[in-house]
Amino acid sequence: MRIRFWGVRGSLPAPQLPSQIKSKISAILERLTPEDVESPASRERFLAGLPPWLFGTIGGNTPCVSVHFDDSSEVIVFDTGSGIRELGLAMTSENPKPGKYHIFYSHFHWDHLCGLPFFNPAYDPSVYIHFYSPKDRLEEILCGQMIPPYFPVRMETMGSKKTYHRLEGAITLNGVRCSYKKLNHPGDSYSYRIDDGEHRFIFATDTELTARDFVKNAENSAYFQDADVVVIDSQYTLGEAIEKYNWGHSAFSLAVDFAANWNVKHLVLFHHDPGYDDRKLYNILQSARWYMERMNIMGIRISLAMEGMEVAL
Repeated sequence: MRIRFWGVRGSLPAPQLPSQIKSKISAILERLTPEDVESPASRERFLAGLPPWLFGTIGGNTPCVSVHFDDSSEVIVFDTGSGIRELGLAMTSENPKPGKYHIFYSHFHWDHLCGLPFFNPAYDPSVYIHFYSPKDRLEEILCGQMIPPYFPVRMETMGSKKTYHRLEGAITLNGVRCSYKKLNHPGDSYSYRIDDGEHRFIFATDTELTARDFVKNAENSAYFQDADVVVIDSQYTLGEAIEKYNWGHSAFSLAVDFAANWNVKHLVLFHHDPGYDDRKLYNILQSARWYMERMNIMGIRISLAMEGMEVAL
C-alpha cells in the first residue's frame, strides 16, 4: 500500500506568494558563505543543510490523497480538491495507466470538490470512475457543480464511464476492505479506513475532535485502534481551536492525544490552514513533537502532510 499526497491545504487553495518566495531566497542568501559555492559538492552540502521550510514547500492545493497497490491498475482516491489535478497529470504518464478510480468523498465543501472538473482521466473513455459517499444525491451533487454559471463543462462531457454509489456499510475492493465513520463537522464529514489484511490506513480530514472520539467502546476500538497511519485534520493551534469552537477542525495537540489514545503508529498532520506559511507549519510540527515528548508519549511518528509525499506500508 502506497499513500500519496496531492493536496494538503484546507478551506481554499493557497499558492506561494511572490513575497513568500522572495523571503525564502533572502533567508537562504543570508546563510550562504563563499565556501558554500566553491564546488558542486559544497553547494549540495549547503542545500542539504537548509531547514525544510526554506528548501521546498508544503504545497497549496486542497485535499486529495490516493492509495495505490502493487500490480493493480485501480487507484483509491479520497476527495477531489484542487490536488486531484496533479494526481491526474501524474497518472497520465504512468505505464500502464490506471484504468479504474474509486473516489471517496469525506463531504462536499468546495475545497474537497473543486478539482474534479480538472481531473484529466475523467475525460478518457477507457477509464472507469466509481464515486462513493454515505450521503444521498451523490450524482446530483457532483453534476450540480458542473453546470452554468458555475462551470462551462458539464459532467456528461467527461468521456469516462461513471457509477455513483451510496455507501450503506463497509465494502471490499479487490480484497481491500473500505469502511467509514461519521465525524464531527458542520454538515457532517466521513472518515475512511482502508484495511488490506496487513495494514490499516485512516483518512480523517475535517473533524473537530471531542471526548466521544476518545471513548474506548467497541465501535471506536474496532475502527481506530492500532492503525498504521492516520491522516487527520490538525488545522489549528489549541488557542485557535478554542477561539473557533464548532468550526469543525482540530488542534494539532488534540491530534497527538488522539493518536496516543488509539496506539496509532504514524500520525500525519493534515488540512493545513491557508493562512499559514511553510515556516509556521514546520513550527507546528516541531510543537507537536515537543508536546508528545512533554506528555511522555512514546512510539508515535509524526509527519507533516506535504504535496508529493509518499508513505509506504
